[in-house]
Amino acid sequence: MSNIRLFFSNLLSDNLTGKLDKSQSHYLTNVMRVKENEVFSLFNKDGEWESKILGISKSIVEFKTIKQLRQKKNMKELWLAFSPIKSNYQNFIIQKATELGITKFLPIIFERTIVRKINKERLEKIAIEATEQSNRINVPLIEPTQNLDNFLKKNSMDLIFTDLNSDNKKIDRTKLTDKPICIIIGPEGDFSETEREEILSFKGVQPLKINENILRSETAVISAISIINYVIN
Repeated sequence: MSNIRLFFSNLLSDNLTGKLDKSQSHYLTNVMRVKENEVFSLFNKDGEWESKILGISKSIVEFKTIKQLRQKKNMKELWLAFSPIKSNYQNFIIQKATELGITKFLPIIFERTIVRKINKERLEKIAIEATEQSNRINVPLIEPTQNLDNFLKKNSMDLIFTDLNSDNKKIDRTKLTDKPICIIIGPEGDFSETEREEILSFKGVQPLKINENILRSETAVISAISIINYVIN
């Protein structure tokens, strides 16, 4: 069985025949040198299937699913609310957070956010590639940018507030519910005092000081997710 895994956005099922898109076909045939009758796997939220190349026509791979390898998996909802930053660091955050199990990304424009737009299509591509690489099935969602007020009003969640000013260094597992857990990471210039007060007034929030030092955004993300994974797993 090949270890090549590709995300397939359409419905997957047993004995399904279909075609890969141009980019995936190029990757299979020109990069990985997979040939007719050789196998690879396709996955999405429905599960994962071993698949065989039936033929290659006009540089497009035609395939057939052979057998289901894994059924869909209901993961614990683990979200990341973060301030957009420069693209290369932001790409790193999406990649590593996907590998660590984040199921939804929520970019937030804070008072001190410098980068105020995201390339959603590019970030979705990075999330798909990280999902393929990390043996996950569910590709995380990436929401459009929003402000803090909308984020707090429209979401029901257990909020983990990474706060350098907090004295709390542990998560109280007994306060976690069945709601999604959301980690919120501030901008490079930190939260404003008004934002801190607004977040701390949210029902279900737990402030957490993840380190005595001031961390870069990408370091704070990896540290916070690792702490939460340790608590809930």
